[in-house]
Order: sequence, then structure tokens, then C-alpha cells
Amino acid sequence: MARLTARKRHFAAAAVSVLALAATIPGCVAMATEDSGTGEHTRDAAKAAHDTSPSPSLSPSASPSAPERVSAEITHESDTPGKAVNLTIDDGPQPIWTQKVLDVLKKYGAKATFCIIGSQAKEYPDLVRKVVAAGHRLCDHSVDHNTEMDKRSDSYQQQQILDARKEIQDAAGPDAKVLYYRAPGGAFTPYSREVAASHGMRPLGWNVDTRDWTNPGTQKILDTAEHELHEGPTVLFHDGGGNRSQTVAALDQFLPWLKSQGYVFGYPKI
Repeated sequence: MARLTARKRHFAAAAVSVLALAATIPGCVAMATEDSGTGEHTRDAAKAAHDTSPSPSLSPSASPSAPERVSAEITHESDTPGKAVNLTIDDGPQPIWTQKVLDVLKKYGAKATFCIIGSQAKEYPDLVRKVVAAGHRLCDHSVDHNTEMDKRSDSYQQQQILDARKEIQDAAGPDAKVLYYRAPGGAFTPYSREVAASHGMRPLGWNVDTRDWTNPGTQKILDTAEHELHEGPTVLFHDGGGNRSQTVAALDQFLPWLKSQGYVFGYPKI
């Protein structure tokens, strides 16, 4: 009986080990379906930015062509010295507003980082390719834009990040790179930051939330962008999640204002 009990303990321990390993492999845990919408929610970005909790270890990527690991610290800085602004555009692509945002950026010679939802990239791959062709950068914004990701399991977070990366990469083409990961609503965890970093995507925060996703009016969006720019270079706008006519109109005024003030356009530091 003692030998039988020991054997049972041995098999139970082995089963737990297998399940723990499976949880670290993308695709081994089925995704829970959630409809969280695509409107951005304000979070304590400063708290997330300074989260120094120890990151859990991850298994190596299953992909032999995985990019080199980058820093897991959330970036806000610009890779361009001096008076630089990092425009970031979230929640697309979307057939109407992504194209209009691209048109405004082209009009003023501005560059931006597009934080793309994986399911949207899968639905509108032509728009992802247009973003890349225009010289803008790509950012993983998860599969479903679940702003409660930080409350979900590690396996769920990993699936959301890595599946979105693949969907964006498939849409963009083999030569394009997904350089950043932005958690929906800023819902970073030490684990999600480590997943992104270990797959070559720098966690991306923001300094200025224009709150354009609330549709407060073009002038309010513009005022927020201009008056809060002293907080730092990375500014948050949206091309998805609803009617973004106010965003397009605000960008059409904000971009020439930036140029008149001596600002240049940069990308977030990797």
C-alpha cells in the first residue's frame, strides 16, 4: 500500500509538471472568448511604467526565427533626440478611419506607430500592408483588446500577445517587423511584459492620452494634446473602436502645429 501511494504521488506530480509546461506553450490553452470592445480605458500608466516586480521565467519561443529579446521595461522615450513626438495610433486597422489617418500623416510628412489588434489585422490585411508601405511602425495590441488582461492567467496573456503578433505579421508580410507591444488599456503585468520582450517587442506606454476615444470634440482633443505634451513625447490617438472623425480633424491641426513649434516626428525607443 505504501508503494502504491508513492506511485500515485509520483504520477500526480508528473501530471502537474506537464500541465505547467503546456501553459507556457502558445496555443496549448484555449482562449476564453470575451467581447471587451475596443474603447481605450485610462489606467495608472505611471504605476505600470515603474512596475519592477520580478518577471517569471518563460520557455523559449517555439519559433526558430524568433527575434532577439529586448528590454521588458515600458518605453516612453523617443529614439529621436531633441524636440521629438512619437505619434501612436491604436485599435485599428479600420476601413474608414485608418485610411484617413494615413492620409493626414502623409499630408504633413509625419510618421507614427500603429498599435494593431490582431483580429482586425486578420480581417483587414490590406490596411496593415498600407501602414507598412507608408513607412510606419507596427505594435502588437493583443488579439481581442481585453482591457482586463492583467486579471487573467499567464497562459491567456501569452496567447493574446503571441497570436496577435502572428496575425499582424501574416497580414504585414515576412519583411515587416512587429517592434512593440502595448497592453490594452495599459493592462501590463510583469509576465506580459516578459512575453513581449522575449519575442522582440518592447512594451510601449504613453505620456499623453488625448482621450479621443471618448469623442470629447475636436478642440478638446487638440487642447489635451498640446497642453500635456510637456509630460513626454509619446502621444496616444485612435483609428479604431468607433467613429474617429474627431481624431482625424484634430490630427489635421495638431501635426502642422507641432512642426510650427519646431518638433520632429520620432518613434518610441526600443
